[in-house]
Amino acid sequence: MTRVKYSRTGPATGRTGSRYWRNKSDYLGVVPFLLFTGLFLLYPTLNVVTGAFRNEKNELSTEMLFQLFHSDITRRTFMNTVEISVKTALIGAILGGLFAWALATGKTSGLFYRFSVALSSVLALFGGIMLAFAFLATFGFNGLVTTFAIKYLPNTFFAEPSWLYEMNGMIVVYTFFQIPLMVLVFLPTIENLRAQWREASDSLGGNALEYWMRIGIPVLTPSFVGATLLLFVNAFSAFATAFALTNLSDFLIPLAIGSALSNEIGGANPTEAKALALYMIIVVMIVMTLYALLRRRVSKWEQTR
Repeated sequence: MTRVKYSRTGPATGRTGSRYWRNKSDYLGVVPFLLFTGLFLLYPTLNVVTGAFRNEKNELSTEMLFQLFHSDITRRTFMNTVEISVKTALIGAILGGLFAWALATGKTSGLFYRFSVALSSVLALFGGIMLAFAFLATFGFNGLVTTFAIKYLPNTFFAEPSWLYEMNGMIVVYTFFQIPLMVLVFLPTIENLRAQWREASDSLGGNALEYWMRIGIPVLTPSFVGATLLLFVNAFSAFATAFALTNLSDFLIPLAIGSALSNEIGGANPTEAKALALYMIIVVMIVMTLYALLRRRVSKWEQTR
């Protein structure tokens, strides 16, 4: 057998066609996503963090952070934001969880199931100016329900629309998009409950209460708590809906940030806005870290089921 030798051939090391570049070429599709994330997420976050540690003269300082931390107005604004976030997260989680359970235990291949999931996908994104306008047109001072109630039911709750612009009104409006978001997040977890577990519980003499107390609730609790944390962050960072309903800058933290960035009377203070945003970032990071830990536990269960 004749052995042919090629004088210019050899092992590929770092040049075109090498194993090194063949392995790295699989990640080229991620480059646009990394550029987009860095430009619209990482850079603004870095700008906020660095700007929060500067004063109005652009000098390194923690004066604004301590000033806001000891401000009674800022504390009240944070408490309002946390209150509306906690209440809407709990209400949305409970009602959305029950609705997701009703969908999962029904006919999943039916028309009602598909319509409900599609409707939840739409309503979960139905926020901001559109949602505020819908409630104003319905329950506002000149809204449809208010006009009808003033004419025919003057002594009822609906004849006084001032509730819409208070804390309870904001909770009702926020809950409108919290419930469908909970349905979308929690529905896959309920569908992962195996029917064999219920059959095994029944065969061992367990009733419905014992099944939920020993199997159903312990399995669903991590996902339920994680979804509730996600709803909290969703309400905590909402801006457009509250801005359309009320223009009180000291009512919620997102409104205070917007007022500090663009003040109509010339009182804009970007340093204050960045300091407030930094406090929000800290809260969101803590909540999302807890959410990630819970999701890791749920993912392990879903992989081993």
